[in-house]
Amino acid sequence: MEDKEIRPFIVPSFSPEKTRWLQERLKTSNYPNELTEDVGWTHGAPRWAVEPLAKIWAHGFDWEIPRAKMNSWRHYHTTIDDINLHFVHEPSSHKDAIPILLLHGWPSTFYEFHKIIEPLRDGVNGGQAFHVVVPSLPGYGFSEPPKKSGYGVVRMASIINTLMLRLGYNKYMLQGGDWGGIIGKYVASHYSENCKAFHTGFPYTLPPLPTPRNILLHPFKIVKFFASLIVGFDRIYGEGSTILGGATFANAERNNDCGYRSIQGTRPYTLAYGLSDSPLGLLGWMLEKYHNWAFHPEERKDADALPDTIHPYEFLTQVSIYLLTNTMSSSIRIYYECLQQNEMMKVIVPRVEVPVAVCAFAHDIARLPEDWLKAATNLHQYSKFVSGGHFPALEEAKLLTQDVQQFGKTLRNLPIFPKE
Repeated sequence: MEDKEIRPFIVPSFSPEKTRWLQERLKTSNYPNELTEDVGWTHGAPRWAVEPLAKIWAHGFDWEIPRAKMNSWRHYHTTIDDINLHFVHEPSSHKDAIPILLLHGWPSTFYEFHKIIEPLRDGVNGGQAFHVVVPSLPGYGFSEPPKKSGYGVVRMASIINTLMLRLGYNKYMLQGGDWGGIIGKYVASHYSENCKAFHTGFPYTLPPLPTPRNILLHPFKIVKFFASLIVGFDRIYGEGSTILGGATFANAERNNDCGYRSIQGTRPYTLAYGLSDSPLGLLGWMLEKYHNWAFHPEERKDADALPDTIHPYEFLTQVSIYLLTNTMSSSIRIYYECLQQNEMMKVIVPRVEVPVAVCAFAHDIARLPEDWLKAATNLHQYSKFVSGGHFPALEEAKLLTQDVQQFGKTLRNLPIFPKE
């Protein structure tokens, strides 16, 4: 029988030995040779962007500062499906608070939400308050890595739903991006008796295909979709929409930006040697994604390693969590599990019947047309922003907080979470 005990946890310090090892490895790292011509970020993370951050990590970054902030929240472990799962649980003092689960993706951790945990818990500016739960996905950060194969989207969704039930939240709302959005959609469509609302910036749906339901309810959306196949996607839906299609999930020949998914989805073990043993390699692998997926003003897009909205210490905290826990190797295995089990179709196909809110930040990597979302989900709220990217909780914390609160107020006017 599985142990259902919930055990308090404290985020640990780096040992003196680990700190010395990190500093020595960064000091003696071998940087790769590069072309003499300026190729920007087309070949990946360039040395001029990586080296300054490596120096800060070695000599200026103090883990104890973010550690103190993290330990101001309540951390716990509990065992679910043979995984010692880490999570933050911050109950609100507001009597009308709604339980919410915040779910991160890759290459991120629970720390991505450090700017919004307290505002959501406290109902900042008179907004809707929430009982906030922030887990680390299995194999990420302070959650135990799976010992056996099979922990993909479907199994992680079951673990996440079980966590909320174990905490006594039989009805809750889920907010997630990246894998948190993919897993979140599966939770919302398969555990709708518990997950009563879904908020995401990373929607994964089918286009308006001529199904009986769409023919009846959305005939003009079907026409628009097929017109986009003929005259061009941007001409029909505008340049603000993008698709992260299942057909190019790991096809680097069709999409240069999914090369990382190809290797993580097919040979995660081989890649993991460099990411586990080289702090510099880990930093460079993560930096490319934080640079490419975050929003930069057009004039600074190629000039800055990170946008002004993500402080170097925030990024290095994320990298340090992976290093301290040695979980980059286990975190990337979700790509293998999902690809090899063909799980994306299990996510994309089902319609989400519970209320859905989508926040479309300007530079997120998947911004689907509102038409698609209305056809494939029970869309109650659609917000389009001129800034922000794939890490909105870091980049645009106030906007994301307000959007989640606005959706929460909408839910309070529905019979799902009625006002007390």
